[in-house]
Amino acid sequence: MKKALRGLAERYRALPKEFRLKDWDPGDTAGLDLGKKGAPELLARGTQRLANLQGQLYADHEWSVLLLFQAPDAAGKDSAIKHVFSGVNPQGCRVAAFKEPSPRELSHDFLWRCEQELPERGQIGIFNRSYYEEVLVVRVHPELLEKERVPRELLGKNLWRQRYESINEFERHLARNGTRLLKFYLNVSQEEQRKRFLERLEKRDKNWKFSERDLTERALWKKYQKAYEDAIRATSTKDAPWYVVPADHKWFTWLVLSEVINSALEKLNLDYPKLDAGRRRELAKIRKALEKEEEKK
Repeated sequence: MKKALRGLAERYRALPKEFRLKDWDPGDTAGLDLGKKGAPELLARGTQRLANLQGQLYADHEWSVLLLFQAPDAAGKDSAIKHVFSGVNPQGCRVAAFKEPSPRELSHDFLWRCEQELPERGQIGIFNRSYYEEVLVVRVHPELLEKERVPRELLGKNLWRQRYESINEFERHLARNGTRLLKFYLNVSQEEQRKRFLERLEKRDKNWKFSERDLTERALWKKYQKAYEDAIRATSTKDAPWYVVPADHKWFTWLVLSEVINSALEKLNLDYPKLDAGRRRELAKIRKALEKEEEKK
């Protein structure tokens, strides 16, 4: 079973030259027959593994880690973040959710608002949506470009290719400066999305999640799939890989995310800072002083 989990990272990594979204099965479980009963134990192990690695990342204070999540509505981004990161120390992890940009954000270039939320060294940053919205939502709804006030002479047919180039350059910059970036597309099927929308309508505690806009966007499914495919193909690189994670079975989604993230962190060779001889002697003296306090009681 451990061997099967170790192979998940490479199984779902998108190779740009070969990538076609239709070739990726949203219901895939890699042959694992675990379901909701068998998966929690494995996820608990992954959660503890991540907690240990995060402790080392925080203490080492050299690398930063950025995890970026994109997905159609109801693919399960929020629940995935909640379950996979349930064991991490909040002091070393921060989630930034990017919704409709504010007037101030629209007055800057399309990467600006996300740059403000980049993780510090020793920290894990989680982007719930990101600057990729600018080649996804904005591509499907080009009328949104008017709000961005981009000079008209720059709005040519090469706009999306140029934005891919800007993204690749930005992500190379992050890699060169010690940020490990992993990007996840939660690949939910249109039928599973329909079922989850119905669940939101049927369960009172989930009514608030549903918006009429969800149906409007669902009608543009093919356009969004094309936009995702082009973006992933253009921006899945060695320094900033995309992982196309099956999202029809949430238990499997969480296992894949856990394994990919843990495997990437382990490759950073993290460790707690090593103390020199002088510092160890100081700690030894402090320990003796504390032990003497106990003897005096």
